[in-house]
Amino acid sequence: MKQLLGFVSFVLIAQGVGGLAHHFGWFDLWGLVHRVGFLDGYELYAGVVLIVLGLAVGGLAERIRD
Repeated sequence: MKQLLGFVSFVLIAQGVGGLAHHFGWFDLWGLVHRVGFLDGYELYAGVVLIVLGLAVGGLAERIRD
């Protein structure tokens, strides 16, 4: 379970950073935030939310005992 939450945390943080990078024009190759239609105009906020959620899931993964 700890490894699964760690992986989910990584994916959330990576997608959040990718969304922010795409929003600022630094990186245009991957990321899902800019491809979701209902997030048009809110890509920046969605990227920040994904990063914060990824950090929260990562913190939860660290608190779980093996």
